[in-house]
Amino acid sequence: MDEDRYGSDVLSGDWRSRGVQKVRQVPLERDMVLEDPDSGWAGAVVGLEAGNVSLEDWKGRVRAFPFVGQFLLEGELVTLSRPQAPVGRSAAAASPARSTATAGRPGAAPAVRHASDGGRLRTASGSFAVEQQRARVALPSRIMVEGKHDAELVEKVWGADLRVEGVVVEELSGVDNLADVLDDFRPTRERRVGVLVDHLVPGSKESRFADAVMRGKWGAHVLVVGHPFVDVWQSVKPARVGLQAWPTIPRSIEWKAGICQALGWPHAEQADIARAWQRILGQVRTFADLEPQLLGRVEELIDFVTEPA
Repeated sequence: MDEDRYGSDVLSGDWRSRGVQKVRQVPLERDMVLEDPDSGWAGAVVGLEAGNVSLEDWKGRVRAFPFVGQFLLEGELVTLSRPQAPVGRSAAAASPARSTATAGRPGAAPAVRHASDGGRLRTASGSFAVEQQRARVALPSRIMVEGKHDAELVEKVWGADLRVEGVVVEELSGVDNLADVLDDFRPTRERRVGVLVDHLVPGSKESRFADAVMRGKWGAHVLVVGHPFVDVWQSVKPARVGLQAWPTIPRSIEWKAGICQALGWPHAEQADIARAWQRILGQVRTFADLEPQLLGRVEELIDFVTEPA
């Protein structure tokens, strides 16, 4: 019998790579936003030293990770190659005054020059950038948002503007905590609080919390506004992630997991949800990528907390 029962030589060819997903290699660049898939830490590249790449998150915290490891870049698993240009901090960048209105902190989209504006820089929010101006000392007033994803989106689009105004954004970790946070903060006319709430529609849990706060003892110095979306993810225009509309998720399914499932993305673990959000956030470049129901509310809050006392 001439038939080869065992086929070709099992040791021939690149047998080690069979079944192994190929990971793209990208050159390391300063300010590129990477995520460590194991810890979920995401931040902009601010340095490369002793075989470690340093990532600075949107709060200014820095952690170092092995350069030879794998990272997520806009949701794609990649490895890094040596940078074509230095990525370490310059002397000016390392000083306390490194944060400027135009440079922004990690996560903020860069300002862009438009020929129609005579070459002037515009921030991601559409405002004219204030060039070469240091960030102001923080105002006593605050903007508060429900969670991390809300804060990261506000930072990316309005971050440069907020630093010019000296406005700090804080996370509530859920609207349920708002009353306690306000009791601790004790708002006054000089220390106002603007609050951005998800799913602020008539009859919702969020609307009941908002109404109670506005009628309560701090109501005169607090402004609660919100968007109608189930989650801030929906405030990103669906076309940015290849959809005509965000899918409707049954109430029996956790909303973010349902969105990931509908998009064909992993969703079994919290780390999958975090990666999905970074993938969505990576598609946001300017205010034009967001729904107007969110844009107007954030601008309203900025006006409220920056109004002279």
